[in-house]
Amino acid sequence: MAEPFILAENLCYEYTDEDGASTPALRGVSFSVQRGEYVAVLGHNGSGKSTLAKLLNAILLPVSGRLSVGGHEICAGLDDDAVFAVRRDVGMVFQNPDNQLVATIVEEDVAFGPENLGIPREEIRMRVDDALRTVGMYEFRNSQPHRLSGGQKQRVAIAGVIAMMPKCIVFDESTAMLDPRGRAEVMRTIRRLNQDFGMTILHITHYMDEAVLADRVMVINDGELFLDGTPEAVFQNVEELRAVGLDVPQGRELLFELAKNGVTFSDAPIDTEGCAARILERYKTQANDDFGT
Repeated sequence: MAEPFILAENLCYEYTDEDGASTPALRGVSFSVQRGEYVAVLGHNGSGKSTLAKLLNAILLPVSGRLSVGGHEICAGLDDDAVFAVRRDVGMVFQNPDNQLVATIVEEDVAFGPENLGIPREEIRMRVDDALRTVGMYEFRNSQPHRLSGGQKQRVAIAGVIAMMPKCIVFDESTAMLDPRGRAEVMRTIRRLNQDFGMTILHITHYMDEAVLADRVMVINDGELFLDGTPEAVFQNVEELRAVGLDVPQGRELLFELAKNGVTFSDAPIDTEGCAARILERYKTQANDDFGT
C-alpha cells in the first residue's frame, strides 16, 4: 500500500491556561488518510475535532505522538520554513468566510495567497481564473466580496485556497454558518474537488447528511477516536452515536426504528432520499402482493 498522505500515531494535544493548568484535547489518536481520500470528521462541540484540523495545518503543534502530513513531520519546535511548507500542501477553509476574505475585489482576494508565495504574475492570473472557474465563481471575479451571499463568499474562500495548489484541504465546519442553498453550493464544490481533481479532503462537520457523502467517517469523542469506517458502517451504530451526543442521518434513524418493530432492510442506501425510496419500494411491492397485482 502507498504511503498515506496523513499519518497520526498516538497523537496528543492539550491546552494550557494562564495559570498553567492543562486540559487534554486529543488523547492518543491514531489514524491514516490516503491520497485522494474524502474523510468526514464528526464530534460534539469540544470533542477535539477542530483541534485536529489545526494540527494538520501546523496552526497547533502536537504535545506528543507522531503526525506526518504530505511527508512533513509536524512536531514541537517546528521552524517557520517547515510550517510554511506544510501550509503550501494543506489548505484550510474555516467556518466564517468573512475571516478569510482580505481584499475588496474577488479576483484580488483569490490572488492574495499566490502573491505571498512569490508566484510569477502570469501564473497568478492563470491560477486565479482556474480556481474561480472550479468553484463556479468566475463571473463574479470583479465583484465586491461583501455583496455576495454566504455560500458565494465561502466558495471564494475555497478558490483562494485552491489557487495556492495544495494537495489537501481541511474544511473546518465550513458550512455551519450557511443557509441550505449555501451549504449545497459548498458541498457540490467539495465533492468536485475530490472526485474530479483527486484532492484529499478532510471535512469536519456536524451535519450528518454531509458526512454520508464521504468515503469514510471518523468520530472523535472526548479527544479520542471513537468510530472509524465507511458511512454505512459508522451509521449502523445508532445507539452508540446517540450516547455521545450525535445524531444519525434521518433515513438511517427511520430504518433503526423500523427494525425495532421487526421490519428490516439489508441493502438500504445510507442517504435519506435513498432510504425513503427503498422503503417506498418495499411497501409498494408488499401492497401489490397483498392485492395480487
